Amino acid sequence: MTAELVRGQNHPLSQVRLEVRISAGAPIVAGATIGDEQGRVHGVEWVAHPGAPTLPGLEVSKQAAADHRLAVDLGAMPESVHRISLLLALPSGVGGPVRFGAVAAPFVAVTGLDGTEVASYRITGLEAESAVVALELYRRHDAWKVRAVGQGYAGGLVELLADQGLPEARHLADAIDGAVSQAHSRAVAPPPPRTPDGDRTRRPASPPAPARTTSPYAAHGPQDTPIPGTPEQAGSPVQGDLGAARPSSPYEVEDPQNAPSQVGRPDGPAQAAPAAGAPVDYSHPSRRTAAPPPAPPTAPPARSGESGGPVAGDATGWSMDERLYNQVWGMFEDLARTVAAYRSAVDFADSRMEQEIDRALADPRSRGGGRGDAAREAARARQTQLVDQARSALDRDLSQLAAEAEVVEPALPPAYARWDNPVWHGYRVPMEMPMALRVGDLRLPESAGLSVPMLVRLPLERGLWIDSGGESLDGSLLDSDELRRLAMDTAVAHASRLLAVHPAGEFAVHVIDPAGSGAPALAPLVRTGVLAGPPAAGAAGVADVLGRLTQRVDLVQMAVRGGAADSLPPDLDTAQQLVIVNDFPHGFDDRAVTQLRYLADEGPAVGVHLMMVADREDAAAYGPLLDPLWRSLMRLTPVPDDHLADPWVGHAWTYEPSVVPQGSQVLQQVLSQVAAARRSWNR
Repeated sequence: MTAELVRGQNHPLSQVRLEVRISAGAPIVAGATIGDEQGRVHGVEWVAHPGAPTLPGLEVSKQAAADHRLAVDLGAMPESVHRISLLLALPSGVGGPVRFGAVAAPFVAVTGLDGTEVASYRITGLEAESAVVALELYRRHDAWKVRAVGQGYAGGLVELLADQGLPEARHLADAIDGAVSQAHSRAVAPPPPRTPDGDRTRRPASPPAPARTTSPYAAHGPQDTPIPGTPEQAGSPVQGDLGAARPSSPYEVEDPQNAPSQVGRPDGPAQAAPAAGAPVDYSHPSRRTAAPPPAPPTAPPARSGESGGPVAGDATGWSMDERLYNQVWGMFEDLARTVAAYRSAVDFADSRMEQEIDRALADPRSRGGGRGDAAREAARARQTQLVDQARSALDRDLSQLAAEAEVVEPALPPAYARWDNPVWHGYRVPMEMPMALRVGDLRLPESAGLSVPMLVRLPLERGLWIDSGGESLDGSLLDSDELRRLAMDTAVAHASRLLAVHPAGEFAVHVIDPAGSGAPALAPLVRTGVLAGPPAAGAAGVADVLGRLTQRVDLVQMAVRGGAADSLPPDLDTAQQLVIVNDFPHGFDDRAVTQLRYLADEGPAVGVHLMMVADREDAAAYGPLLDPLWRSLMRLTPVPDDHLADPWVGHAWTYEPSVVPQGSQVLQQVLSQVAAARRSWNR
């Protein structure tokens, strides 16, 4: 999975032969410097640029272009090389833009040789700068990592190269400009905009606009353009807007003094705070195109009296379903980013306070008495000021997201909506499958009053595990029988939603309940007749259902591999299949356990999905034999739990299950319509 980086974040590299792909809205110059363990660049021979495009293990483009592909072989790097910095600059003397603020935000991706993205970064927040250090690849403990830097220089290549420690910066910059001027006639024109899936769209050739434009890649990634009005203070790590800086990797603690890029570096640009009383800009450039398509007649309008406020469906996409899906994920990414920036600012403030106190107390003369106390108080005051500024920015961002959630939530279709959403009262069996399914909500400790829907793509790519063991979020133990009941209720709610969002006849649900303990929770499914058959009980019932589903997987796999899909038996149900397994491993012999593992591994690719309702501790007797089974399933809990890890920024998200309101008849009404549609479809 691609790591979409924000400024300051790093990511490990598992490959040594890489490509660095660069896309921009205007021709730019690409180069690279290599440095030693301290990051020093020893001379011009350590710089790859259009005039000298090749170094050992590194090759850059010979001309200015809007699209670049740079080749990197980390295995060919000399042992003395510990850092590779990717440089981008606007060419001078060729009549193009002279500052990055007048062009689309450059997009940089590190890929394998097969084109698979490893990490990507959109360089936002640039204005007067004409040169920028985009990324750096660095060696750490015999392994390589990539870090998003995004450090811009208003003085152009001369200032950038001088900051790299090159005394010949002026001469080298002139040489680069000369090489670019000679190759200018071969410069590549600006690329057309990307569609949300990454493809280019055709458009007639036109000269680049002189004013700043929305990035052609502004779809909904975490490296999107920040919202205007970031109160970023020069020289302090104040958390900025939703697209602001990120801390370094949550898995690695580094000395902030050695970090190549911190939020609000003194030599970086400072952005002005919004005027007092100015309206909040709720627009999200990261979730709209420069010229968004007109909303269809069914699109929900903005709230009355809030011109320019948040709008449901304000994202890219060909349909309202896709636009809402992109908007929800944009909200998730924005929440992750703004909380990460806040935590980074707090960590930096704490670290700086400790360093200031250590420096003050390093002098024996100031360890005691008034001087030491004054130094400690001054350090604590600065730490408090920084934390308060970061909290203020976080509260502003959370307020924006809360306003957007207030508009988006009522406009969600059934597949994305909570069970208490009024949209269910007007439910009709759909004609096509949606993009995704809501399985709950996600929140962070800093956003207790704000949560975003947790969506999983359809068709399911992995099975679900409803954990019927464990404890509550506050650490208190729950009654095991009550927890098992809640787990089965949760499984029934998820299965009902899956049935409800698929067209009639395109999704079937089987139930394995060896001892019949799940009968009360399964009553809505049984009573309405939406199941493919009665719940399987006893050893014979378990063997029958698992045998039929295993055979279906084998048949479909053979047909697909042999290119003979038309030769499948006429009585084979081609609908997506879901099997709910209750009380595992009770009532399952070794053969049944092997079949379950097979269905979990091979089933999703051919439309057979597993939903386990189980306590892992109950299966402890199998030892590590079942570990691959648990790892192959997405774990969901029937009670709020903070088990969902986010590798993007290292958050531990609190998951809240999507439950049917107590006493509500919505489940019965929805399943009744599904059953009626199934009967009509089977006629």
